Amino acid sequence: MTSTATSSNPETAASAAADRRRWFALAIVMTAAFMDLVDVTIVNIAIPSIQKDTGASFSSIQWITAGYALAFAAGLITGGRLGDIHGRKKLFLLGIGGFTLASALCGFAANPEMLVASRILQGAMAAMMVPQVLSIVHATFPAHERGKVFGLFGAVVGLGAVSGPLLGALLTEWNLFGLEWRPIFLINLPVGIAGLILGTKFISESKAPRALKLDLVGVVLVTLGLLMLLYPLTRGRELGWPLWGYLSMAGSVLVFGGLIAYERMKARRDGSPLIELSLFKVKSFAAGIAVQATFGVGLGIFFLVWTLYMQIGLGWSALRAGLTGVPFSIAVSVAAGLSVQKLVPRFGRKVLQAGALTMVAGLLIYIWEADHYGMAISSWQMALPLVVMGLGMGLIVAPLTDAVLSEVPKEHSGSASGLINTVQQMGNALGLGLVSVVFFGSIGDGLVPPQLNQAFVDGFEHSLWYVAGVLAVIFVVMFALPARPRQHVEGAIDEAELLDLTKSAQPV
Repeated sequence: MTSTATSSNPETAASAAADRRRWFALAIVMTAAFMDLVDVTIVNIAIPSIQKDTGASFSSIQWITAGYALAFAAGLITGGRLGDIHGRKKLFLLGIGGFTLASALCGFAANPEMLVASRILQGAMAAMMVPQVLSIVHATFPAHERGKVFGLFGAVVGLGAVSGPLLGALLTEWNLFGLEWRPIFLINLPVGIAGLILGTKFISESKAPRALKLDLVGVVLVTLGLLMLLYPLTRGRELGWPLWGYLSMAGSVLVFGGLIAYERMKARRDGSPLIELSLFKVKSFAAGIAVQATFGVGLGIFFLVWTLYMQIGLGWSALRAGLTGVPFSIAVSVAAGLSVQKLVPRFGRKVLQAGALTMVAGLLIYIWEADHYGMAISSWQMALPLVVMGLGMGLIVAPLTDAVLSEVPKEHSGSASGLINTVQQMGNALGLGLVSVVFFGSIGDGLVPPQLNQAFVDGFEHSLWYVAGVLAVIFVVMFALPARPRQHVEGAIDEAELLDLTKSAQPV
């Protein structure tokens, strides 16, 4: 009896160690994802303070948000593939270290130009860090546990949306050490350093099982195509929509076509394409990618316009604007936690479609209220449309990620998660670019307060109709998602996943 217990101890110890390590690793990568989410929303809420302190133009303000999104989108596929090749832990640590350094440069920026350049660097570093989050989760957790994990991921998204505006508002209002808006970036330093130290200790290394090479031609083509599409959209209105902008956007279609042809040839030649086109043969992945891209467009428009509406249009303080967003963020967090665990296993894609329709309903309520109450609208009157919109968003964000990755082979998890994040960020950057058209395009030049304030309120209503239209498109595209997700059966684990769990117990 003693010998039996002794012989089983190493297995039990290995299993317990694997369990502890992977949950610590999950907490660390979720913190990094949280930091990225907070950094986007925290900047939005501090925009008026940045503009006042630095004298930044509306174009510079747009670039502070769009520059990050552009660099993020352009680098995500490459960052995901580098993780597959060189190790996801290694790229995660490199990304979080670079992100922390870039945050310091943002915090100490001497002028708007330095801030924009530092934000672009921050986006590029996030492109190394963020794809590894889903890759590490996908490689570390067996299929039957991923539903629970992605439910937590959705809750973190909601929590990030709560914390960003509130933290940004508080740090801006407190004006710590007379630094104005700068602490919104400097707060990343202790979090990033802690993530770097703990990640080195607890995250287990994983990479593609077979040797892959970085597709440098693919990197150049995907980056060039994205820049040719997104740069003219972001600068177009400011420059008077020059002919070269239209030619650049049209040329991006040819570049993407060339990219697809080259990637097919690369896959046949050595099996190491930057973009694994075979993933698009997986119906759930292809449909989910289309939804992610369209969803990103709507979110890119809404969040920037919403901030400008409250702080410049209505003249609210950063703190009041941040507190106004709390009901939205709590609703996202609650609905995200419920959707994966309770609703999707029973109702399938209908949950995601219900989320899109719910968001449309919230937008329509918001449009009516903004028109009815005008400049006299209060925070509590905004609570209803924000809660409705938040519930709808929560029903989409967590189950969509699970649906897209559920049937992806592990060896392509880095490439797949890079694609997921890329199309969402590409959509987000596209949405930010379209703000020039749908929001600033409806505001006349040379306006002075209170004309400018009313113009911002009218521009907000105008923009929400576009966001509602985007969500209607998403509802239709969702019919291409599988009616039922692949079930994660508790206790079901294949030999490869068992081997991965055993390896994760070993020190790296």
